[in-house]
Parts: sequence; C-alpha cells; structure tokens
Amino acid sequence: MSGTVSAAHREYLRRRARRRAAVQLARWAVLVAAVGAWEAAARWRLVDPFITSQPSRIWQSLVRLAAGGELWMHLGVTVAETAAGFLLGTLLGIGIAVVLWWSPFWSDVAEPYIVMLNSIPKVALGPIFIVWLGTNVKAVLAMAVAISVIVTVLMMFSAFREVDRHKITLLKTFGATKAQILAKVVLPATVPTMIASLKVNVGLSLVGTIVGEFLGSKAGLGYLIIYGGQVFNMSLVMAAVILLALVSIVLYYLVSYLEARVTRGR
Repeated sequence: MSGTVSAAHREYLRRRARRRAAVQLARWAVLVAAVGAWEAAARWRLVDPFITSQPSRIWQSLVRLAAGGELWMHLGVTVAETAAGFLLGTLLGIGIAVVLWWSPFWSDVAEPYIVMLNSIPKVALGPIFIVWLGTNVKAVLAMAVAISVIVTVLMMFSAFREVDRHKITLLKTFGATKAQILAKVVLPATVPTMIASLKVNVGLSLVGTIVGEFLGSKAGLGYLIIYGGQVFNMSLVMAAVILLALVSIVLYYLVSYLEARVTRGR
C-alpha cells in the first residue's frame, strides 16, 4: 500500500513540475511574441515608431542611460523614495489602526473622516504638498504616504475588530491589560492581513512616488517619463515605464518572500 501511495505521490509531483514548467514557458512565449510583434509592426510601419517607439529603440535608450550613469541614478532615486514611502505609510497606518482599536470612542469619531480621506483622489493633494513642502523629496514622500496610509488603516482596523472576541474575553478574565491583549492576541492574529496590506502598499507606494515625481522632481523614473514626453522621446518614456514594471515585480516578490518566511515561522 505504501508503495502505491508513494508512486502516486511521485506522479503528482511530476505533473505539478510539468505544469509549472509549462506555465513558465507560456509566460516567456507570450512576452517574446508580444515584443516580436511590436518590433515587426514598427519596422513594417504598421504603427508609427515615433509615437509607439519599438523594442530596439527602447533598448538603445536603456544602454545610453546606463552608459552615462543616469539609469542607476534615476532608478535608485525612485526605489529609495518608494521604500521610504512604503515603510512610513505602513508603520503610520498600523499605528493609527492600533490607536483606533485602543479607543472605540475615537474610532467612532474618526470613522467619517477616514472614509472621506479614502474617497479623495490623492492626486488632488499634490499641489498642496508642493506648496507646503516644495518641489523636493519631501513632497514625493508625502504623496507616497498619502496614497498608502489610509488603505493600511482600513485593512488593519477591520482585521483588529474581527479578532475572536472569546480569546479577548478569556484574557480579560485572567486580568490581562489592553497592551497585553494587543501584543498576545490582536497583533499575532492579524499577521496575514498585515502581509496582505504590505502587498497592497508596495504598489500604492510606487504609484504615489511616481505621481510625486510627476508633480515636482528633478530625478527618478517619473521625472524621466515627464521629460521624455515633453521632448517627444517616446523611447525614453517606454524605457522608464518598463523599468517601473520591473521594479514593481521585484518589490512584490520581495514581499511574497517575506510572507513565505513569516508563514513558515508561524
């Protein structure tokens, strides 16, 4: 019986490995086909390469930026601003959610204001940040935090309120303080939601950083996009967009790796 189960399990693992390989192959095939079709359409003038650019021109733009050192400078600025906005937005959002959980009175007071702030398009706050903070890194970070913090507050506060009330009541019967309940029950129970908020915040922080760089910055991928659009250099614009896509993928997988480590630890 054990041999039959073992053989079936081996066959399952082989099927799983074949499917994973097929998925990876299909992903690369779609990417290669899309890039090839884009390049062919531009070369055969089915589309205007001045407007749409083409992969070969985008690659040349990346090579020129890398050779001059500008690529790593702009990329480093955007990644650093995104990481800072991500950390600030996440920590501030969790801190506010803890305060709201701690005081039901103030959570009821703050509820309509949080809903209002969540519904405001954050891009509208850009000119305010520029006037208050100037066209510098502070305004970019403020935009990144503004976009991510409210989502974190809503996700974490909802998770705090959904923690098993029986566990909290049990700790209260043993004389646990509110700080002990928070540390021993509430925070550990909401780790999955915390990880989910990190995944959301990575993308939101990157969006906030790029919007901030659009409005007022002298470096970063957002600056390259705006500059390329102003001089009608679509190859530069597309190169910056591709770099943004790569940055978002790397950041997402870093958070996924953190999630896997935390899950194994739990």
